[in-house]
Parts: sequence; C-alpha cells; structure tokens
Amino acid sequence: MANCNFRRHLAALEGDAACLRANVALRTLHSSSSSANQQQGDVAPSDSPALRARVTPAIEGRLREIEARHASLVEQSLAPEFASLSPQEMARLQRDIAELEPVAEASRRLAAKRGELAEVSRLARDEGEDAEMRALFASERDALAAELPALEHGVLLSLLPRDAADAGGVVLEVRAGTGGEEACLFAAELFAMYAAYAARRGWRWEALELARADAGGLKLGSAALSAPRGAEGVFGRLKFESGIHRVQRVPATESAGRVHTSAASVAVLPEAPEVEVEVRDEDLRIDVYRASGAGGQHVNTTNSAVRVTHLPTGTVVAIQDERSQHKNKAKALKLLRARIYDEQRQAAQRAHSADRRAQIGSGDRSERIRTYNFPQGRVTDHRVGVTLHGLSSVIVEGQLDPFIDALSMDHQMKQLASLGTEDN
Repeated sequence: MANCNFRRHLAALEGDAACLRANVALRTLHSSSSSANQQQGDVAPSDSPALRARVTPAIEGRLREIEARHASLVEQSLAPEFASLSPQEMARLQRDIAELEPVAEASRRLAAKRGELAEVSRLARDEGEDAEMRALFASERDALAAELPALEHGVLLSLLPRDAADAGGVVLEVRAGTGGEEACLFAAELFAMYAAYAARRGWRWEALELARADAGGLKLGSAALSAPRGAEGVFGRLKFESGIHRVQRVPATESAGRVHTSAASVAVLPEAPEVEVEVRDEDLRIDVYRASGAGGQHVNTTNSAVRVTHLPTGTVVAIQDERSQHKNKAKALKLLRARIYDEQRQAAQRAHSADRRAQIGSGDRSERIRTYNFPQGRVTDHRVGVTLHGLSSVIVEGQLDPFIDALSMDHQMKQLASLGTEDN
C-alpha cells in the first residue's frame, strides 16, 4: 500500500512512473551484460587491528563500572519511586538499562568461563591427582581456553557504541544538487530507488513532500519510512546513505554525446521519539496559505498548505502535497520533529567527538559517497571501495544491501580497532 502511494505521487510528478524506469533502463542498455553480477571491494586483512583487539586491563575496569552501573539502574527501576518519574525519565531509565544489559551479560559470561578455566587449570596441576585425571583436566583446560577468544570478542562487540536511533524509523530527504535539470531527474531516480528498497525490505513508505521541477524530476523529495514491529530498524540500515550521490551520464538533451556530471544530496534523519523531543505549541508559528502547482480543483481555492516555524531554532517546514490542511500539518510536524532531533543528535556527537582521540566516521553529508556511472553501467561507493556492475539492479530495483552491509561491517571494524588501541 505504501509503495502504491509513492507510485501515485510519482505518476503525478512525471506523468507516469513507468516512464522514469524505462528511461533508466534505456540509459543502461550499453553497459556490459557479462559483468552484471560482478562485485569488487576491500576485504579486511587477517592481521587487521580490529581482529587483534583484546580485553585489556583498562577495558576490564570499564566492564566492572558498567556492571555496577547496570545493577544500580535495575535497582532504581524496581524501587517504589520509579512510579513517580515522568514518562521521559522512565523511558530514559529503561533505555539505559537495555543499553547496558548486553555488556553486563557478556562480561558475566566471560568472568564465569575464566573462573572455570582457573579451577580446571588448578586441578590439572594438582599433584594429588593421578596422571589420568590430570590428563583429563588438562584436556578440559585446553577446551575452555579455546572458548575464551570468542567470549572476549563478544565482550568487545557489546562495548561498541549503540545508537538508540538504529531501531527506529527515518525521514529521508533527497535534494537535487549541481547539474540543473539533470540533477532534478537524478534526484527523482534516487527517490524511486529508496522506495524500491523500502518495498524489498517490507517497510512502510509515506511520502511527505514532493517539490517538482518545471522540466521534470524533483527539486526535493522527502518520505517517512518505518519497519514492522520486531523487524530490523530502518535508521540502522539507511544511516550510511547520507551524503552526496553523483551521477555520470549523457543527458537526453546532449546532442554531442558528452558525459555530464550531476549530483544530489541524501539526508537520513532518525525519526524523533515522542518522549525525547518535546515540541511545545507555544514554540510554533503555523501559517496556512493556498497551495500552488498541480493538485486539482482545490489548489488556489482553499488554505490547505501549511508552513510550520519552530521559533527557538528557526527551523521551517512547508507542506502542500495533500488537499487536507490537517494532513499537511501532521506531515509538517513529523518532518519538523525529525529535523530538530537530528540537529540535537549531531550537536551531541560533535561535543562527544571533540573529546575522543579517534573519531569513528564523521558521516559528513557534504562528503561525496557514491557515483552512479551510466556509460559503464556501474555504481561505486567511495568509502569502502565497493563497485557493483549492473547499475539498473541498484537504481531501479533498489538492490542496496551489498553497499549497506559493506558499510556496516567497515564501521564495526573501525570501532573495534579503536577500542583495541584507545587504552594503549
């Protein structure tokens, strides 16, 4: 249903959604079919610092602190005073417990295994035992020792920073950049690509804003994406998509056959939890006005368009896609909350990064992250050096998982490498 809604919006935008997909297919006709499924990328070497990370004495100390903190929070949640907390305070306490639980549990498992190993090692050395028993204890000791590296690795993984927003939905924004009409067409294709990816993942897609370009395509497209209950969060999958996406191809209006380069920017904003982002009515200025552009008989006859201004931050959101003022206002408030929440998160991350010795990926949206080369039929992600041939499978069918999986693994490897060296 969500994808059908998107198709209706896109049909109004381009006249027919199929035209856009046919245009992409025609552009990729000359790409080599023999390389359609090729992929190349960097593989972490076996001597990667991430794979050499160990539980150091400093990390041991951190584990003890986390276990104590977790126990204290659990005790607070069971105290009678818990019922008197505000919804925000309750949610924050429960979230903190959930974040620390994996670390505390992994640490307890490691400590228990080490205790077993110490006892069995003592028995293997006990002169009071006969040779046969000592041999059995020695064999058990070796088996227990072989289990320790995996448990230590599990502890290190549990210590990696968890982003609470990973489990939630997102507001996706695609903006045309440099390149004029061609950039607007590319922005529309990217927007369609993410709609296709959302459909592949079974996510709900709700178009929020579509700013149409006069010559076709999109100046700006935004949508809210959410996953079914119990499924992997949307932000955790899409957060690495933020940045500058570049396209290289011959525009339809180019008579000399020269390849042009255009760009579009993608922003993935985590959906703001109700209990964490408070938007007070007195902080809002809401203006209504008559919508402009395509929209049928109600356009320019009713005040259906809505512009919401958040006075403390100056953030402005305008929505006019729906004929209903109420629906436009609801969409505008959702987008406003996401932008405010994203700015708060970025400010906190900047403050935290200033105190870290090694920053793990800035996620700077001004960074060029991916190039879609139509003449060669390939897509390259510059951050992890992964190239996929068969461009239409990516931009038409939304087959983004190879990039997203590689980016997630790369991010985790860098975090592990930092964790293993930051206390040296």
